[in-house]
Amino acid sequence: MTVGEMLVATVPMARTLNLEFLESTPERAVVRLPDQSDYHNHVGGPHAGAMFTLAESASGAIVIAAFGDQMSRAVPLAVKAEIGYKKLAMGEVTATATLGRPIADVVAELDAGERPEFPVAIEITRADGAVTGEMTVVWTLRPNS
Repeated sequence: MTVGEMLVATVPMARTLNLEFLESTPERAVVRLPDQSDYHNHVGGPHAGAMFTLAESASGAIVIAAFGDQMSRAVPLAVKAEIGYKKLAMGEVTATATLGRPIADVVAELDAGERPEFPVAIEITRADGAVTGEMTVVWTLRPNS
């Protein structure tokens, strides 16, 4: 099962929004929100909440891809998120997530008994490539007790 298939199977919001997981590697995750009138806002584009969920889902995909081998000893949790809406989004939008710290550094902190935190940067774009939003989610790996 791919990271995207796992997230669609286990995260109801990903299924509800019909998110399409196009790429999920430790280096990059790409997730698309199809254009769906049920999730439009008052100006006919994707609702801000749907775009937030899209970007957060892309961040979760890269976290699972990068740290899936650590799940037996730690659980990934989002600590905080900040989003900026830059331009009007219309039609389908795509979120591209990148990890903000080297995987080895995060795992070394976990090995040292710490609860590492790390940012994931996400860019949301329209089909024409225009950046409509930017988001940062700070994640942690909470060690299992």
